[in-house]
Amino acid sequence: MSGETAESREDVTARPGLERVNPPHLAPPTGFSHAVRATSGTMVFLAGQTALDGAGRIVGDGIVEQFERALANLLEAAAASGAGPSDLAKLTVFAVDIADYRRHSRAIGQVWKRLVGGDFPAMAVIGATRLWDEAALVELEGIAVVR
Repeated sequence: MSGETAESREDVTARPGLERVNPPHLAPPTGFSHAVRATSGTMVFLAGQTALDGAGRIVGDGIVEQFERALANLLEAAAASGAGPSDLAKLTVFAVDIADYRRHSRAIGQVWKRLVGGDFPAMAVIGATRLWDEAALVELEGIAVVR
C-alpha cells in the first residue's frame, strides 16, 4: 500500500483460511492473537469443554491438568467436525480462579504448545464464580474455521 510504513503495517501471519492479525500499536500478544480473520472456510462452533472423562467425571487435581483435559476434549470435538488445532480462530477460557490460572500460565502455555503448536487464536480468559460441573476449574469454548 502506498504511504504505509513498516511501523504502521499489521503483523499478519497467514495460512490458508485464517490470518492472525496483530497491529503494531497494541501491546505484543503473548499466547494469543489480537484478531483472527477468516479468509475462507466453514465456521465450527465448539461447545464449552471441561476436564470430563468418557464416564462424565471431572479428572485432574489442578488447573494445569484440567486445562489439558479440557483442551484435549475441545480438540477432539473440533477433529470430529473436520477441524485441526491450527483451525482454531477464537478461544474463550472460563476459570474459577484467575489468580491460579495466572500462576500456572507458563505450564498452561506448555500444554498449549504440545497439543496445538505455535498457532494462537484470538483469546480471552474470563473469571467465573463456578462452572456447570462443580468440580471443574476451567472450561474452554471456541470457534474453528475449516478450510
